[in-house]
Parts: sequence; C-alpha cells; structure tokens
Amino acid sequence: MSTLIEQAHTPPAHTVPLYPFCAIVGQPALRAALMLVAVDPMIGGVLIEGPRGTAKSTSARALAELLPGGHFVNLPLGASEEQLVGALDLAAALGQGAVRLRPGLLAKAHEGVLYVDEVNLLADALVDVLLDVSASGINRIERDGISHQHAARFVLVGTMNPEEGELRPQLLDRFGLFVRLDERLDAATRQAIVRARLAFDADPPAFASIWAPQQQALRQRLAEARQRVAGIPFCDASHERVAGLCAAAGVEGVRADLVMLRAARAQAALDGATAIDAGHIDAVAELVLAHRRNPEAPADRGAADAALPDTPPVAGHGPSHAQGEGRPPEGMPPVFPEAGPRPDIAQSSAAGQEDTQDWGALEAEPVAFAAVKQVRPLQPKKR
Repeated sequence: MSTLIEQAHTPPAHTVPLYPFCAIVGQPALRAALMLVAVDPMIGGVLIEGPRGTAKSTSARALAELLPGGHFVNLPLGASEEQLVGALDLAAALGQGAVRLRPGLLAKAHEGVLYVDEVNLLADALVDVLLDVSASGINRIERDGISHQHAARFVLVGTMNPEEGELRPQLLDRFGLFVRLDERLDAATRQAIVRARLAFDADPPAFASIWAPQQQALRQRLAEARQRVAGIPFCDASHERVAGLCAAAGVEGVRADLVMLRAARAQAALDGATAIDAGHIDAVAELVLAHRRNPEAPADRGAADAALPDTPPVAGHGPSHAQGEGRPPEGMPPVFPEAGPRPDIAQSSAAGQEDTQDWGALEAEPVAFAAVKQVRPLQPKKR
C-alpha cells in the first residue's frame, strides 16, 4: 500500500479585511516580539501574559496576513494529540486500500501563525509537542506503524492569564520570548486605540486601503529579513555580552543565551545590518529574560551593565527603513511597526540544530553512607 498525506488547503481570501498590523496602537513590546519570531521561528515562540482586551489575538491575526502562508490557526483547549499532529485516515484505508494521513493543525499552520489562547490550561503533553515542533520546524508523526514527517514552520503565539493557573517552569522556559502586557493605558493611547478601531469598524476595506502602502513595506521588510538572517554571524563580542547579561540575571542553563543570540540576530536582520551589535542585544534582552530571571539576582541593571563588555555598533549598519514605513497615513493615529517573518529552517546551520538537551539537568553527586551496626533480631522470652 502506498503512503500518502493530504495537503492542507489554502484558506479562502478574507471577505472582510483583517485589522492591519501597522495600524496597531500601543503594545510596542508585543509587536517587537512577534516580528522577531516571524523572522526566525527557531527563537521558540512568544508567550503573552495579560488580561483580555489588550490586542493579543488581533496582533497575532494581523501578523499572519504578513507571512508567506497567511494562515491563522487557533488551537482549541479541547484538542487531541491526533488533531494537533495528524492521524490515519481510516476511510481512505478501508475504501481505497491506501494508507493516508489526515493533516493536523500543525500542517495547516505551516508558514503562518499557530495561536493558543490560555496555553497554561492546555495539557502538558500538547504543549510539549507544540514547543518541539516550533523549535525544529518539523512535525514527525508515528501512528499505527506509519512514520512520516513534514515541514511545520510557524509562529507560535501563546497567551495566558496567571489568575487561571501557572505554566510549569519547565515549559515556561522553553518559550523563547515573554511579554507581560499592562492594561493600564494613558488617556492619549486609549483615545488613539478607540479612534482607530471605530474607523476600522465603520469601513474595513477603506481603512485597510489607507494602510496598504505601510503593510506592503513591512511585508517586504520581513521577507528581506528572513533571507538575510541566516548570513549574519555570531561574533565573539556578541557571545560575551549575551553571556554577561544572562549570568547577571541568574538564569539556569544556557537556553536563554541561545534564544538571545537568535533574537539579536533577527533584530539585526530587521534593521538591515550585516552584524550584531550591542544595541541589537539590548533591544531583545528583556523579552528573553523576563520569564527566566532569578528573583534573587540583582535588580540594578546599571550595575550589571558596568560589568559587561562593550560591543560598539557596526558603522553604517543602523536601523534601515523603507521610505514612509512606520508613518501612519494622514488622519490616522501614530504607530510604530516592528515585525518580521522567519527564515527557512533549512538555511540555518549552526542555529538550525534542534535544542533537545536538558540544559538544566545536574549530574548525580556521590552520597556518603554511615556504617550501621548490625543488630540481632529479638528473641522471644522463655517462660
């Protein structure tokens, strides 16, 4: 019997335009994090902590429209592992005598966004699968004696409300970037958000057409960054600065170092640079360390920076933006887009190795045993 796998169908074009990514007001850390993982999904996805109404799903949907596949897949909490990774198509096996695999949500999210609301309530086994595939870009299926694998390169976005339960520390550490949203907005930001939303709701096509030039410029910027990122080297100065930041934060293991280097490289690619400098590293450091920082580590960032090596910016390679990009159309509220899709996993060599080692594990230590005096068993008394 031949082994086949059905391809995920391309979703139909949206009848109503989505809210443009460039028109999102506020939440600069969220937009920056989404752009980084879009440039390099091997960063490991973004975990967003915050209440409702803070543009989490809106931002993720808007980013999906800028990616090559354009897919936005929402993973429900009640999903099974077969729905996620794929399963054997019994109807095809019985009716046609062919072994066929039905694609799961991971296949449908390829070249798009996989969104998990309240990921802290999702079964740990599913979270493990999500993070493994997100880091490797490959979904491996072992079902009913069938072994198959397919590309699954997507931007993983998870959200959580800590009041509804915590994510296990082992899983929390495996999310590349972390964003904590603040629901307290100043009056000017609230007004800008409301004005933009009302304008969109009144006429979505007209609103989208106004932002179309900025959207196209950002889409092009992301595409160029994905092509450029694999060619940006990790220099000794970058390694030294990243190691110093992670050591100062008291994080366990070296996963934070790996993520920070990849995120800094993605930031450099977004800025049109050919090398990583201190500014790129510092721009992503808090996104990497926010959920990994040891509470007992010194909180004085200035004191920690004083001990770090200085990596001077590379001359002639500062932020590079297309003309007009990031500037809102006349009459629209100001926004500051910063995003970026991800590179082809196959193009990444040193950064393309799957991180499967348990970096937090400790070697077994010898334990001393004290000698115990032999005790004779008690004998029954003679009467």
